[in-house]
Amino acid sequence: MSMDRRRFIRLAGGGAVAVTLGACGSALPPEAIAAWQGPGEQTDVRRWLVGHALLAPHSHNLQSWLVDLGVPDEITLFIDRSRLLPQTDPHSRQMMMSQGCFIELLDLAGREKGLRAQIELFPQGAFGPETVDARPTARIRLVPEASVAPDPLFAQIFHRRTNREAYEAREPDAAALEAISASVRPYPMRVGFVGAAQSEALAWHRRIAREAWRIELVTPRTVMESLQVLRVGPQEIARHRDGISLNAPMVRALVALGLFDRREVPAPDGTSTTTQIQDFNTRIEHTPAFFWLVTEGNDRCTQINAGRAYVRAQLAATAAGLSMQPLSQALQEYPEQIGPYNEIHRLLGAPAPRFTVQMWARLGYAPVIGPSPRRGLAAHILKA
Repeated sequence: MSMDRRRFIRLAGGGAVAVTLGACGSALPPEAIAAWQGPGEQTDVRRWLVGHALLAPHSHNLQSWLVDLGVPDEITLFIDRSRLLPQTDPHSRQMMMSQGCFIELLDLAGREKGLRAQIELFPQGAFGPETVDARPTARIRLVPEASVAPDPLFAQIFHRRTNREAYEAREPDAAALEAISASVRPYPMRVGFVGAAQSEALAWHRRIAREAWRIELVTPRTVMESLQVLRVGPQEIARHRDGISLNAPMVRALVALGLFDRREVPAPDGTSTTTQIQDFNTRIEHTPAFFWLVTEGNDRCTQINAGRAYVRAQLAATAAGLSMQPLSQALQEYPEQIGPYNEIHRLLGAPAPRFTVQMWARLGYAPVIGPSPRRGLAAHILKA
C-alpha cells in the first residue's frame, strides 16, 4: 500500500537518476504478473478462491499471506512474520489491514461459487496491540448456500490498481463518491472525502501529506526499509515477484555497471531525496480529492475490518473509473511521524486514541497502469 519511492534511486557515490515509471508497468516479466490472468480451473475450489485473494493490495507489496488447507472446506490464514515492516509499521496495523484485504477478496470469490464464507477472526485469540505471533488471523469455513448472491465488486478484482501517477484536475463526481461510500457500509466505520469545495481543508490535507512524506524520506531506517524491498530489472522482479519494482532500461544498465548500491542511506539534502520530495509535492498539489476511513477503537479485529472496507472502496472506485493511492506515512506510528499523525487525526475529527484514521488516500482520475507483481498461488499455501 505505498508511494512514489520507485521514482528515484540513489547511486553509489552520491548521485541520483530519475526513473520514469510510465513505461515500466507493461514491461514487467510475464511470470511476475501471471497471477493477474486468474487461477484457472482448480480441483479444490479453495485454491481458486486464494488465487483471487492474493491479488489484494498489501503494504510495500510484501504479500504476507499464508494459508493452511489441511482441513477440508476450511482455509486458515496466517501472517508471514518474515514479511513485516518493523520500521514504518512497528505495531503491524497496516499488516492487519492487508490481511483484511485478502479476506474480503476471498469472500467475494466465494460468493461467485455459491459459498458462504463463515469467517472467524483470531480463532486462537487476537494478537496484542504491539506485536504479531504465530497464531492464525482467521479461520474461514466454506458452506454451500443457495441464497448467497454474487457481489458486483468481484468483477473489479483483476482491474484494481494502486495508482501513483499524476491525477487529472477534475474531481470525482457525486455518484462515484456515493458508490464508494455504499461499498463500505457492511463495516462500522466513518467514510469521508474532501475536494475543491472545501479548499481550506484540502490545503491542510496536502500540507500534512507533504510533511509526512518528507519525514519518511529523511529518516534513515524508514527509507532503507523501502530500499531493501526494491526489485530492479527483470531477473530480480521475476525471482521475487513482490516489493517495489523498477524495470526501466536506465536502471537496469546502472545495475549491470555496478553503480546502484541499495545498502547506502540517501543523504537528506542530496539530489535523490530532494527530487523525490519535489516530485511527490507536485502530485499532491494536483490531487483533486482525498478519501479516508476512521474507526472507533483500534483493536486487531477493527484493523482487519478496516482492510476489508478499504479494498471494497478501492474496487468501487475502480468500477467508477477512479484511482486510489494510500498515503500511509502520516498514519504510521513511529516517533518521527507523531506531528503529522496528530494533525491528520485532528483534521478529520478523530482524536486518538479513541479514534484511528485507518486509511487516507489520494483519489482521482488517472492514466491506466499495469498490475504489480504477485508471487503466485504456490507461494501462499502452507499445507494443501
